[in-house]
Amino acid sequence: MHRARKRFGQNFLHDEGVIDRIVRSIAPKPGQHLVEIGPGRGALTEPLLAATAGELDVVELDRDLIPILKAQFFRHEALRIHEADALTFDYTTLITDERPLRLVGNLPYNISTPLMFHLLNYADNITDMHFMLQKEVVQRLCAAPGDSAYGRLGIMMQYYCEARYLFTVPPGAFSPAPKVESAIVRLTPRRHFDVVATDTNHLATVVRRAFHQRRKTLRNNFKGLFTDDQLLALDINPGDRAEKRSISDYVRLANTLGEATKSTEE
Repeated sequence: MHRARKRFGQNFLHDEGVIDRIVRSIAPKPGQHLVEIGPGRGALTEPLLAATAGELDVVELDRDLIPILKAQFFRHEALRIHEADALTFDYTTLITDERPLRLVGNLPYNISTPLMFHLLNYADNITDMHFMLQKEVVQRLCAAPGDSAYGRLGIMMQYYCEARYLFTVPPGAFSPAPKVESAIVRLTPRRHFDVVATDTNHLATVVRRAFHQRRKTLRNNFKGLFTDDQLLALDINPGDRAEKRSISDYVRLANTLGEATKSTEE
């Protein structure tokens, strides 16, 4: 039996009820192109193969798990196992036809945030993503303005994706059991934007500065970046705290920063 490796952040899912609920939430169908990140011992792999008529791509970093997966699913000729680091893997190499990807994974807590941002590079080729993450991370991903969990992660991910908290998963569903609760999130890349950021690097800068010190006002956190007059011109109260403002507010601020930067360069 393969033991979970701490350096890979491995916690293997084993609760059949939770597995069934995850698969029902994903609702995979034959003909769809599913990709599982970090299949581990194959707890989700088996029902996903059954639902997709045996076709599935899996990306696994732990080389000791590769022969286990190959032996377990040797009858499934359309199962493609990729021994690779999901953080650097080029997901466009999986695209062989017009079908977009549907991503699934029980993501290691220690790489979940950078991995999700890496996957955004392929958003045009992704229908949706269903991930098991630390509950606190899912709360941050799905938080709305005014929520205590609302911050940089939620704003940046929600700019690119619609985020929906599906359900909570208790520690006992895993082996070994983690010390925290987990949750399932559905991320659906946006095809249309209410307000478009002309430069997402500026958006990242504005959001980082806004939440630099959560208890301070935007006036304080934006010192040297925006004046009170610039904020008021965008109908943003300089005395507000960062968690009060919407994603659209931050996009408009980012575009203002971009215009100011362009004027300075010219």
